[in-house]
Amino acid sequence: MDLTTPALLFPAISLLLLAYTNRFLSLAALVRSLAPQTQTTSAAEACQVASQQLDNLRRRIGIIRRMQEAGVLSFIFCVLSMLLIYLELDAAAFWTFGASLALLIYSLLLSVLEIRISQRALDIFLDNLAK
Repeated sequence: MDLTTPALLFPAISLLLLAYTNRFLSLAALVRSLAPQTQTTSAAEACQVASQQLDNLRRRIGIIRRMQEAGVLSFIFCVLSMLLIYLELDAAAFWTFGASLALLIYSLLLSVLEIRISQRALDIFLDNLAK
């Protein structure tokens, strides 16, 4: 393995972290918009919908936090791998790069889970609109 192998992950991880940050910012905007939205329906319906949405939001925020942590750790391990290659510690670099890839896979799997929860949140919103 040479220095260019882990360097290939730099743009991918950076874009991934940007996408995760955008998801978090959109969740923050959604949280802020829930208060005015609940005032347009009856109190009982608003309470039930808000409760469901809040549960979904809490789960999504936790998952996004873990996605971001795994992405950042993947980036750190990738950089560490490059440093180990530079120091000619090839065996350590190989395993460190493998750990970076594993963390990236974990982050992507969390992303799929968050997308599924997000879809359920939209279903709750659409069900409320249909009433």
